[in-house]
Order: sequence, then structure tokens, then C-alpha cells
Amino acid sequence: MRNILETVTQEIKTVLAHVNETEAIELSELLVQAKNIFVFGEGRSGLMGKAFAMRLMHGGFSVYVVGETTTPSIQKDDLLVVISGSGSSAMITSLVETIKKKEAVLALVTTNREAKVSKDCQNVLHVPAATKYRKSNEPDTIQPLGNQFDQSVHLLLDSIIIYTLEKASDSMSFEEMKNKHTNME
Repeated sequence: MRNILETVTQEIKTVLAHVNETEAIELSELLVQAKNIFVFGEGRSGLMGKAFAMRLMHGGFSVYVVGETTTPSIQKDDLLVVISGSGSSAMITSLVETIKKKEAVLALVTTNREAKVSKDCQNVLHVPAATKYRKSNEPDTIQPLGNQFDQSVHLLLDSIIIYTLEKASDSMSFEEMKNKHTNME
């Protein structure tokens, strides 16, 4: 068991070491500039997106998860952050068309820098991790399916939020963030 834990930890450390810091900082800047932030991901990427949205909310951002019944329409100067290993699902392609019409900003967190929608993105944050597709350019992993991508995205987006909050002059205190945490559990 210890060997597996150490291997998984090293895999994630290696992936995160190869993330382009400039791309991560650019996403942080887009978060700060956005009037509202919308987050989208399908399947397990969607779960990572919901975790990201929750942490943004705790940090005082106006944030919504695409597909929830209380999510408003996206408008100019809003930001959509799409999390997708492949970056190429039909739903993503459809969302990009909406984004372009509304003049909103698009960021893509993906393993696939060459995804068709990347040309429409103001930010592409490349996460060089393995996906369920096991393409030749993806790293080796002992983990099943897209676990390596999911875990890397979770830690990377958490780090971007911490960085963003540290840079903000009006950053929320721990107590203020704690007060935004749900009290209905």
C-alpha cells in the first residue's frame, strides 16, 4: 500500500512540475477580471469543477456551475472555465458557440492543447496528465482511467485560488471564508 501511495504522489508531483506557470497565472488574472465565473465539466471533470466553484465562492467570487437550475445566463465580461481532459466533447463545442455570441471569456483546463475549441479560448491551461484515452503523448500511470488528470486538476486549481487570494488586496480572511461555508449540514 505504501508503495502505491508514494507512486501516485510522485506521479502528481511530476505532472504539476510540468504545468506552465504563466498559463496558471493568466487563469488567475481572468478570475479576478470576470464579472461572474461559470464552471463546466462533464463526469469526473465536472466533479473537479464543482469543487473549484465551491472554493471560489468561499473566496468571495460570484460563481456558478453550468447545468444547475439556479445558474443564470452568461453575459459579456463573464468567464467560463471548462475542465476537460480531451477538450473536445460535443457539449463543449456547443458552449463555445454560446460564449462567442455573448462575448464572454473562455478558459480551458485540459490535457489537449490542440483541442478544436482552444483557438476560441483566451486561456488554455495545459495539464500534462494521463486520461482514460492513454494517448501516446500522455505520461505513464499506475492509476485507472483519468484519475491522474482529475487529481492534478484538483490540486492545480486549488493552488490557483490560493495564489489569486494572496495577490488580492481585498482578500478574505479565514474567518470570512469560514462564514461563507455552508451552515446547513
